[in-house]
Order: sequence, then C-alpha cells, then structure tokens
Amino acid sequence: MNSIILFGSFAFLLAFNIPIAVSLGLSAMVALFMAELPAEMIPINVYAASSKFALMAIPFFIIAGNVMERSGISERLILLAQRMVGHYRNGVAMVCVIVSCFFAAISGSGPATVAALGIILIPAMIRAGYRLPFATALMAAGGAIGVIIPPSVTFIVFGSISGASIGKLFMAGVIPGILMGIALILVTIFLTRKDEGIKPMPRATGAERWSAFKDAFWGLMMPVIILGGIYSGIFTPTEAAAVSAVYGLIVGMFIYRRLSWSELPTLFIRSASQTGVVMYVIICASLFAWVVTVDGIAMDIGDWLNDLTQGNLYLFLLITNLILLAAGCVMDAVSAIYIFTPILLPVALKLGYDITAFGILLCVNLAIGLVTPPVGVNLFTACSISKISIKDLFGDVFPILVALLVVLALVTYFPAVSMAIPNLLGAK
Repeated sequence: MNSIILFGSFAFLLAFNIPIAVSLGLSAMVALFMAELPAEMIPINVYAASSKFALMAIPFFIIAGNVMERSGISERLILLAQRMVGHYRNGVAMVCVIVSCFFAAISGSGPATVAALGIILIPAMIRAGYRLPFATALMAAGGAIGVIIPPSVTFIVFGSISGASIGKLFMAGVIPGILMGIALILVTIFLTRKDEGIKPMPRATGAERWSAFKDAFWGLMMPVIILGGIYSGIFTPTEAAAVSAVYGLIVGMFIYRRLSWSELPTLFIRSASQTGVVMYVIICASLFAWVVTVDGIAMDIGDWLNDLTQGNLYLFLLITNLILLAAGCVMDAVSAIYIFTPILLPVALKLGYDITAFGILLCVNLAIGLVTPPVGVNLFTACSISKISIKDLFGDVFPILVALLVVLALVTYFPAVSMAIPNLLGAK
C-alpha cells in the first residue's frame, strides 16, 4: 500500500509540472507520515545525505569547470581540435565530439559542456554546411559524454550511495566515454555521406598546430592532473576536486589572465548556486530512496525482478536498461541514481555483476537520457542556443540515439570493456 502512496503521489505531482526534486521530497514525506514513521527521520536523512565526504568533490569540480570556462579554455580547445582534424570532410563535427570529450574531463557536467561549447561549435557547424537541427542534436549528444568521461558528478553520487570506489569508477568511465565519442563520429560520417554541402576547413600548418597546442596546454593539463593524481594514488577524488579548483584559478588568473580578482565573487556565487541545486536534488532523492528501502519496497521490487528473470543475468540487464532508459526520459540523472540504485544494485550483485561495471551501466543509461525527449536537459540547452524547438530535432536525434544504444549494449553485456583500465592498473 505504501508503494502505491509513494509512487502515486510522485506521479501526481509530476503530472502538475512540479519540479522533480520537489516531487520526490513531498511524496517521500507523504509516504513517511502515512506509514507512521517518526518525523525526526526527515532531518536525520537530510543531514546524512548531505554530509558525506565524497560529495565535497561536487562544489570543487563545479568551481573548476566554471573557472576554466571563464578562462577561455573552451575556445583554446576548439582551436586546437580545428587545427588537428578540421581539414577532414567531417572535421568540424569531429571537432565538436573531440572537444566535448576534453571539456567533459574538466566540467563533469553534460549541460555545462553543451552551454560552454555549443555557442561556438553550433554556428561553426552551420558555416561548414551542416543543417541546424543536426548540429544542435550532435552538440547535445556530445555534451552527454560529460557525465561519463571522468571526473563525473554522477559517478560521485553513485559511489556515495553504493560504497563503490569513486576512483575506480573514474577509471572505468574512460573507455565507455571514448566509445560514445567514436560512435558519434561514425554516425555523423554515415548520415552525411551523400551531403555535398559539407565544407572542410583549410589544413593547418605545423606551426599553427604547435601554436594552438601551446595555447591549450594548461587547459589540457587539468584532466591529466586530476586523473593522474587519482590513478597514481597521490590524492583521493575529493582531494583531486580541490586541487583542480585551485589549479583552475591559477591558470585563469596568472597564465591565461582572463580572470580577475573582481570576478571571483560572482564566480563563487554562481558555483554555490549550482552546487545548491545539485545538493537539493540529492537531499530530496535520498529521502525518497530511504523510504523505498526502509519500507521494504526496494526488496519487494528486487524479489519481483529476481523471480521474473529467474536468475538470468542477461534478461535482468535488458530489463534494467529498459527501466533506466525510460527513467532518463522523465527525470535527471542524480534523482534516478538515488531511486534505482537501492532497487537494482542488490539484484545485480546477487547475479554476480561487478558493482563498478553496474555503476557505468547506470550512468551510460542516464547519459543517454540527457538527449532523450521529453526531458533531455542537453536538448533544452542546445535548443536554447540554436533558437529551435525540440520537436525539430526528432529526426536527427533518433540515429544518434541508436549509435549511443550500441555503446550501451557493449558496456552492458561486455563489462570487461569498462573494467579494462581498472583491471590493468590493479585498482581496488
């Protein structure tokens, strides 16, 4: 009965266009009171959800992303990619994907990647002969890599809930993120093979490439410092986040000199606001997840899934993907992680699936959700730049989603793909 109250009230609130985080919190409180659970569990859960050490990485990575965006690193990365591959037939589209991968390793956020790069790359693709809807859809999909290439806020959230090693998740996200980039390039080549209007950029000279590399060097070093420090064991992911924020400030103020002391208060306020949004979602979603767990709903659904699949891992993985893809269509990644991790992870572990590989599977599903109508956040961000509606993108988004689903299938049924780097480095 409580499951009906919990999910029914959640669906009711969503139907009236109440924000997802608010809907999660209110429906959890309704179910909590109907179950006659003690009201003091609300502040206890709020404190427990927001005081985890691993979550301290989120504000630092947000600061680092904002600092590097303000420092002009996006323009430098784009110029470097243009000098390297812009002369190929689909060079500008390749630039879009490649730079998305690099910027993802700085921002850790899909919408932030789209916002920082789309304003430059979407007009560049239009000038190169691509249709506006396709350019917009490709930029939105490129931004989805931002939650897979480490550092990633979704990995931090999953690790804080499940107890999985965040450093190991960061290692495991590298190859799936690269595969998503390759898939986007291949689908672009396929879709534009008969389009004679695509114009490559002039081939850059060796001197121009070297100049672009030197200019972008300090930005390129940021993911090297973050990931290298984590993988080598010099610092934890949370410490890496703090290092990246300080490094970004040094680069922005003293090397690129695009950031002044007077801009810091505004930058910190913006970062605090973005952190507040993320933490509010985490608090409301964690309360919802606590009710799901303590009321036995998660166990009941898990037992139902186990009976339905009769211990068949491959069938369970198929059902899991369908559930998560559907969830990604209507809710943000953080909320979905909090809701579905306590339900699906115990079954996956019981069937022998690795916890790190499951985290990657979960996050790749939700990354695809960023470009899936009707609530694809990346689509909204890209469309706000292009000044077109989401319905104008449907025909161009579909083949891109198919390419990303192929990557999802590889990651799901061949977990060795994700685990290659952690296994190679002997990560614990």
